[in-house]
Amino acid sequence: MRMDSVKLRAWWSHRQALDGRLLGASASTVLSETGWARSVGGVGPYFTLFSRAGIRKAEADAAVANLEIHELPAVRGCTYVLGAKDYALALAAGAGFRDADMRVALKLGVTEQEIAKLCDAVVTALEKGVLSPEEIRDATGDSSRSLGDEGKKKGLTTTLPLALGKLQASGHIRRVPIDGRLDQQRYKYTLWCPNPLSGLSMTVEEINVELARKFFGWIGPATLGEFQWFSALGVGASKKAMEPLNLEPIAQDSDRMILPELRDCFEEFSIPKDPNYCLVSSLDGISLLRRDLKSLIDASDLSREVFRERNFEKLESLSDLPNHAIFDRGRLVGLWEYDTFTESIVWQSFIPTNQDLIDSVSRMETYIREDLGDARSFSLDSPKSRIPTIEALRSRS
Repeated sequence: MRMDSVKLRAWWSHRQALDGRLLGASASTVLSETGWARSVGGVGPYFTLFSRAGIRKAEADAAVANLEIHELPAVRGCTYVLGAKDYALALAAGAGFRDADMRVALKLGVTEQEIAKLCDAVVTALEKGVLSPEEIRDATGDSSRSLGDEGKKKGLTTTLPLALGKLQASGHIRRVPIDGRLDQQRYKYTLWCPNPLSGLSMTVEEINVELARKFFGWIGPATLGEFQWFSALGVGASKKAMEPLNLEPIAQDSDRMILPELRDCFEEFSIPKDPNYCLVSSLDGISLLRRDLKSLIDASDLSREVFRERNFEKLESLSDLPNHAIFDRGRLVGLWEYDTFTESIVWQSFIPTNQDLIDSVSRMETYIREDLGDARSFSLDSPKSRIPTIEALRSRS
């Protein structure tokens, strides 16, 4: 592999603070400087904070309770955990994706007026305090209704989720995780006062520019296509968003662009001599933000076969991490999962095992055992469903 590729990997790791530069920082600072943490009911947000700043679960949960960080619908309509100063931007960036379910509902006979009336009823109900979906349903009475068998086929059983989704996306209400945990998808709801969007005066174009500025700061140098995937903007809109940033190609004829204010830092950056092993989630920003896994893999590992779902596949064929991962200065050097039955990490290393690597695994193992109890990748992940993957990792370890 060319040295510039090795430097790029190490630089991405540095920008993602996997080199320890944010140890001791607050949860909101970590998410602001390294990127919003994708949340799908798994441990990703917890691992993001622990791997970068050593933040334990109690501190992360306290930040959620204090609204220093929060889970919001954002770009592509996907949920992320992010810091308070980005709430308005994230909601605004996700505004164009909030109507997907409504378009389906309209075909089922639901009307805009019906959902508007239901939204008003939900807000009135929440004026009395924090409520679960069941409590909201009881409080709003016949304002919501079943969408029958046809709705079930489309993934919409009642009209209530439509109203809750619309109110969340517009910043009128927010979700409160039950038990305060980020690694589950059970929520209550409360009014959000003041609405984080109430003071936002940015145009759509300005929102897109700010989103591009953050993206290239978190994980640049990156390509137009990588930003487009993250933002879900069209090619034209992505180019327009990037233009005011005056991005520069990282090298002649390269399609990877860097913010001009980071150019000197990149040029002066040296690849750390000593290994730095970091265990991260399968949805960690170092791989998910650009979604170019191949650039993080050493050439000698591209043909390595790893277990994904039901079969073994070559790493070079994957866009996303198949398991939680181990990185060393930006290079993917191993995969792992947590076995709840033995309360231990089962891992596969792509490099010779050494004591520093063993110690890094042990630190994460202790964190999971003492703080989290499990390391689910997403809400439907379970100890039982994970058995085939764990056995595959164990056979290759």
